[in-house]
Amino acid sequence: MTDFQMSLIAAGGVFVVGVITYNKWQEYKARKSVERAFASDHDDVLMRDGEQVPAVDRHEPVLEAGLDDKAPVLAKEPVLDADAFAPADVKPEPQLDTPAPTPAAAPAPAPAPAAPVTPPATSYRAAGASAAQDAVAASLPGTRPGMPAAELAECLVDPLIDCLIPLSLETPVRGDKILPALQTLRRVGNKPIHYIGFAVSGEWEPIVHGGVYTKLQAGVQMATRTTALNELEYSELVTRLRAVADEIGAEPEVPDMIEVMAEARILHRFVAGHDAQLGVNLAANGAPWAMSTLIGALENAGFDVRPDGRFAMPDKESAGGGVLFTLSTNVTLGADTTSRLTLLLDVPCVAPARDGFGRMVETARGLTQRLDATIVDDFDQPLVDEALDEIKSQVGEFYQEMDAADIPAGSTRALRLFS
Repeated sequence: MTDFQMSLIAAGGVFVVGVITYNKWQEYKARKSVERAFASDHDDVLMRDGEQVPAVDRHEPVLEAGLDDKAPVLAKEPVLDADAFAPADVKPEPQLDTPAPTPAAAPAPAPAPAAPVTPPATSYRAAGASAAQDAVAASLPGTRPGMPAAELAECLVDPLIDCLIPLSLETPVRGDKILPALQTLRRVGNKPIHYIGFAVSGEWEPIVHGGVYTKLQAGVQMATRTTALNELEYSELVTRLRAVADEIGAEPEVPDMIEVMAEARILHRFVAGHDAQLGVNLAANGAPWAMSTLIGALENAGFDVRPDGRFAMPDKESAGGGVLFTLSTNVTLGADTTSRLTLLLDVPCVAPARDGFGRMVETARGLTQRLDATIVDDFDQPLVDEALDEIKSQVGEFYQEMDAADIPAGSTRALRLFS
């Protein structure tokens, strides 16, 4: 071993000894500081040997009835003094260990009924909640004002077309407290999200102001006419829903993504396979129609004019309103004339009982006489009655397929999927 190595070893040893010595010195200084801080010159009466702590006289507080502070006070149980109820000239008979009879008293009034748990909300809920639920029904296709709350809740969060996410609550919550947070998450991509709550009345209903709910449930629609719910949208939903749940004091029970994606793809395949629209065209037999004249004729036929220049035939017989079929002039809004009209039926959005196709063909036949036109297909070939009857039978088969899938044409479920 070289001299240089020996020098390094010796220096290291000296350094280690110095560190240990310094630590010991700091520990000694800290210990002495603590002893000085807690030192006391006062005797502890509890630690004296052979001495007794003098007894302290304790007096329980008593209520003194007399005015003489020096008079002893004896505690007595309260008794009913019978002499107080006796007339002045009549001396009461002595009683021997027998309690004096209690004078007859007037019958006690019946106890008032217990106040309801939430009396102010009851009257408000009778009027305000129903109006709020009607507003929800007006915003959802296929529903109607006055629909029962439980039925409306089934339309909002539908287990067949929605991915259901329960939200557990530690304590009941009021609708007006949680609605602002829920309003921040109403859609992911083009998939709508709805919420319902289990009310104290014992039914699921839309969440409205004045309601009190013990459980919540969110539902995101798994498919639309264009796409199915995908992994990116579902991940966004879960992330944002957890933030909303933290804000309202809830815990979401998120379903497995793989299962949800599989259900979404199956549902979208059905939607894509039944996205049927049928159209018939009216071709002018002579000169093109002037738009000013045409609009009046269409309004007389029952069409409503839309801001986008399309015309809609309203379903006036349906309780929830709606559209039977539409009409397009096939020209821009600024055009002066057109020579072709197209009547279009959105088949899955019209219930079979409304006979949308039959009403559309009947309207087209009426317009051929008013406008001097011919019913043609997309290739300008005339559509004879036999061809129209064949199409109508195919529409009937289409409706049967939708019924078999438990998605009847024209139902709220179908309108949500094909809107």
